[in-house]
Amino acid sequence: MVDDPDDLPDEGRVEIRIVSRDAEAARQVADALRLLFAGGEQRSYPALPSGEGTRLHLTLDPARAAGPLRSWLEVSRPPVDRTHPGETA
Repeated sequence: MVDDPDDLPDEGRVEIRIVSRDAEAARQVADALRLLFAGGEQRSYPALPSGEGTRLHLTLDPARAAGPLRSWLEVSRPPVDRTHPGETA
């Protein structure tokens, strides 16, 4: 839960948090997300006060898909006007 509106990401951005005991598993998930969506660099922190685990923070832009997701999204979006010539809306 966000208590302060200043903690929200910029308009059109999504903040992702990945928490894992296994740092490599967390990095693999982050890499997969970056293959799908454009975004900034990831930030890495220990997950626990003892230093164990990994907590990754990513900022992604869902409006700017990357790689194979971009082409899928472009062809799957319905056109603005779905009427065909000779039809009425």
